[in-house]
Amino acid sequence: MLSDPSELTVSVSEFVALLNQTLDFAYPSLVITGELANLRVSKNRWVYFDLKDDEASVKFFGTIYQLPGPLEDGMMLKVRGSPRLHPLYGFSVTVQTIQPAGEGTIRRAAELLQRKLTHEGLFAPERKRPIIYPPRRIGLITSNKSAAYADFTKILAARWGGVDIALIDVQVQGEPAVGQIVGAIEQFNAQAEPPDVVVLIRGGGSADDLAAFSSEQVTRAVAASRVPTLVAIGHEIDVSLAELAADRRASTPSNAAELLVPDRVAILAQLKDYGGQLQRDVQTSVTRSRQQLGQYKTDLALQADQLVKTEVQRLAGQQQLLRVLNPTAILRRGYAIIRVEGRVVRRAVDLKPGVIVGIQLADALAEATVSNIKQT
Repeated sequence: MLSDPSELTVSVSEFVALLNQTLDFAYPSLVITGELANLRVSKNRWVYFDLKDDEASVKFFGTIYQLPGPLEDGMMLKVRGSPRLHPLYGFSVTVQTIQPAGEGTIRRAAELLQRKLTHEGLFAPERKRPIIYPPRRIGLITSNKSAAYADFTKILAARWGGVDIALIDVQVQGEPAVGQIVGAIEQFNAQAEPPDVVVLIRGGGSADDLAAFSSEQVTRAVAASRVPTLVAIGHEIDVSLAELAADRRASTPSNAAELLVPDRVAILAQLKDYGGQLQRDVQTSVTRSRQQLGQYKTDLALQADQLVKTEVQRLAGQQQLLRVLNPTAILRRGYAIIRVEGRVVRRAVDLKPGVIVGIQLADALAEATVSNIKQT
């Protein structure tokens, strides 16, 4: 027979253990929403804070790695944790996840984180890398049931097609979103043959819906990716910190597809225009070449005619010179050529009295014997 619970007597440590067992069974994990107060960090590792409302305050304990980014007292938070009674330090909630709650807090948290990461240089333009255009393989991170996924894949196929899309299906809002998105980025980066680009997309929504994409964990994961990144979150007016850290930002998921691949209809139209222009250029070149060839023909004919005339004049001049220098012409003017034994006599010393010489006249040959030589 069971004893009366009201008569149950336990030690302090037994009470702590009993209460923790009861809490573990009844409330292994729960989400508490409240205003942040008394935030402090110990040894750059441990985080202590309170959540409060108008009627109560609860203590929390966690690590700095669970912070979504810089926080400050007065912010509204949604904290998932497990309630525990510590043997020495009393009751607190051990933190599992922390999310900003409410549009004002989410905006302020994003401002603080943006200021911090800007100071670190995570958004600097010189960090941006080019993305292969068009990529052969895309690593896509989104919910496979979302309108963003449907729009992205539809437009990608309509514009270009033939691109391999490797999808990692993740939650894009709520508590699990941050861890799943970070894990997906790390998974693509760890592949032996990673994709040409990692694309992170989701459609529009409230500030709460989009908060994961301005968390420190997701923003740093995008910035640290060794694979170039393209991020498109929400509508055109929505700008998340993950977009600022990405190598390229698109205004919407549809715009992301447009930035990644060309429009084949436009390309075909351009090719057609190029073909027509090339044909016109060839025809123009042929016409111009024919005109140039005609001009060359005319110029060559004129040059050849001039060359022939010049050569004829040169030959006529040389003929005239030959006629002037022709020995026969000289002989016809009364001169004669004297030879001794066939050799032409040019000087008197070549002659001797009694030598028979041959005399060549213009119209006859004669022989004579030298009888006397007189120097002139």
